[in-house]
Amino acid sequence: MNHHMIGKVLQGRYQIVQNLGAGVFGQTYIAINIDDPENPKCVVKQLKVSSSHSSYLDTLRLRFLTETETLKRLGDHHQIPEFIACFEEHELFYVVQECIKGHALTAELPIQQECGSLWDESEVIKFLKDVLSILEFVHSQGVIHCDIKPDNLVRRACDGKLVLIDFGSIQPIDFGVDAELPIYKIPVSSLGYISPEQFIGQTQPNSDIYALGMIAIQAITGIEPLQLKIDPYTNEIIWRSQNTPINDYLAAILSQMIRYDWQNRFQSAAEVLRVLKHLEWETQSQQIVETQYEVSLELAVEDDNSHQYPASGKTSPLLTGMKVGLAANSLLMGFSVYSLVNSSPAYSETETLYKATEEYQSGDLQEAIALVKSIHSGSNVYPEAQATIEEWQQEWQLAAQQYQLTEKASNEGRWSDVLSVAPKVPDILYWQSKTDKLVQQAHANIEAQTQDLLAKAYQRAQVRDFSTALTYLRQIPQESSAGALVQKKLAEYHEKRQIRATYFLHKAYKQASIGDFNGAVQFLRKIPKDTPVYAQAQVKLNEYTQKQRLLAKSQKGGLRTIASTQIKNSLVSNNLANRMEQLQVGNNLQEVNVR
Repeated sequence: MNHHMIGKVLQGRYQIVQNLGAGVFGQTYIAINIDDPENPKCVVKQLKVSSSHSSYLDTLRLRFLTETETLKRLGDHHQIPEFIACFEEHELFYVVQECIKGHALTAELPIQQECGSLWDESEVIKFLKDVLSILEFVHSQGVIHCDIKPDNLVRRACDGKLVLIDFGSIQPIDFGVDAELPIYKIPVSSLGYISPEQFIGQTQPNSDIYALGMIAIQAITGIEPLQLKIDPYTNEIIWRSQNTPINDYLAAILSQMIRYDWQNRFQSAAEVLRVLKHLEWETQSQQIVETQYEVSLELAVEDDNSHQYPASGKTSPLLTGMKVGLAANSLLMGFSVYSLVNSSPAYSETETLYKATEEYQSGDLQEAIALVKSIHSGSNVYPEAQATIEEWQQEWQLAAQQYQLTEKASNEGRWSDVLSVAPKVPDILYWQSKTDKLVQQAHANIEAQTQDLLAKAYQRAQVRDFSTALTYLRQIPQESSAGALVQKKLAEYHEKRQIRATYFLHKAYKQASIGDFNGAVQFLRKIPKDTPVYAQAQVKLNEYTQKQRLLAKSQKGGLRTIASTQIKNSLVSNNLANRMEQLQVGNNLQEVNVR
């Protein structure tokens, strides 16, 4: 313990009053600001410095400045401690952050199955949504927290919100970005929450999702992560037993958050949030089925593109909900997915409509229509069922047409067209998944095409042929992910081509001034059409070609002296004009760097 720091004053204002212990990244203290009359508390982190070598300190300083810039941006979020200051004192680096008053999540978790304290599903879902929205922001700033655990989630006393503390974004400072995480350096409290890939230095944004999943499983089972059994064949964690009171759908979500291989996990916080939203929909719909509600409940539905729109009379909100639910199901293939149809023993007409919707979404229009037609005409869902058949037939026809257009564009290699037609395919899972494959293929082909055209453009630019390089760049599809780079290169090559054209004009004047019209003409012919000096070059080309002829004639007819005197005189007057032009061209026009 670093007790000698207690009482010490840093920067003449932060007085250390308590030691919070050592973490992976250095020592953490509580300090008070003695400059402020209210003496507010703050958290001070002293970063570990493993050498006082000046080059090491310079690298560290640079990284420290970059990392603290990130911490400033993160501190803007209302559930992340505010960034107060950063400074260097006696070759040690310090970060000062807001001190959050409250208790760590550890205090709320059920330890070793104490009866009655296990969390229920709604508590787990609320907790997940709360932390995922923070992670979505953190990841959007290009930061991976790297140490999500109950100790680092503080329930703020003033508003009951969870706050994410102790940012591992400073991690690269000590280890280098890809360094392995030595097990003896990891605080015991972090073990069990750290994902497998973090140990080999391949941390991913969804490593944070793994840790969050482990906390949720601990909350619902009361078992600490290190106590859970692991399947020796698949390395997956076995956490769900007969007496875990949790529905299949939420269980599937949690299992997908903690998959051993990060590529099989949810890829982003937004994706988990979307599926949780679908889960709530499913649960609401389930209650509706069980209580035999009227189908015409007004609910706002969020479609897959996250645009909110109220359910209009046109589509039953329940059916739209089912589409959304099915979209979620497709994300969770391979799990025993919660299914509405099988869960309720009483079989009603509403459920027939559900079953039909399921068939329709999965691609069997005939079966779906047959099911809807089996609904008794006296039923209260009968009018809606008839309207549904008509709507489905129209939507299906439109989907088939748009898909064929997308497929045609794909077969003909018109990748940009594939991307513009695909969004017009209606929201039917069967057609959407077929279209998605074509879209993925189009994206891949556009990227390959981009790489190929960029390589060709660079190659031409290398040999100073900027006109051809520009032609290649202009062929790159707008949808390419390299758009910004392409724009930058277009501007760069455009400018270099201008410079080069002016440089050739300058050389042509030079050759003409010593009477070498042949050389001058050769330079002028190299000037590309769409450059500002092209028109000027054409005028000179005519002039020099005539002078070339005149000179040739005079040499034949023995009139050499008179002709050359005439030419020289005309050159003197030209030279005055030329010198003015050369002044503008300047000597800095030798070819500049190419890439």
